[in-house]
Amino acid sequence: MSLSKLKKGDMVKILAGKDKGKTGKVLTVIPEKNKVVVEKVNLIKKHKRPDQKSKGGIVEKEGSINISKAGLLCNKCNTAVRVRNKKLDDGKKVRICGKCNEVI
Repeated sequence: MSLSKLKKGDMVKILAGKDKGKTGKVLTVIPEKNKVVVEKVNLIKKHKRPDQKSKGGIVEKEGSINISKAGLLCNKCNTAVRVRNKKLDDGKKVRICGKCNEVI
């Protein structure tokens, strides 16, 4: 089991690889494989056969990348940061920025 701190819909910055520096929204998290699919990052070409719904041809889609190559973007710092968990007074658990201690 992976203890990923990324969730679907989070904005992330790519920290390593051919897409280093790009930002995008997390589309899918695959905790079993420690991978995430990020919007407009790691585009791969897939050859698709025609069927009744679509014409077929070469389709470009997002491939998965390792979770360690994506850092969560803090709204306040506007940088990729490490995430910490904190329990609020009312018992609710929230994720906070490792640099500025702002709730994400």
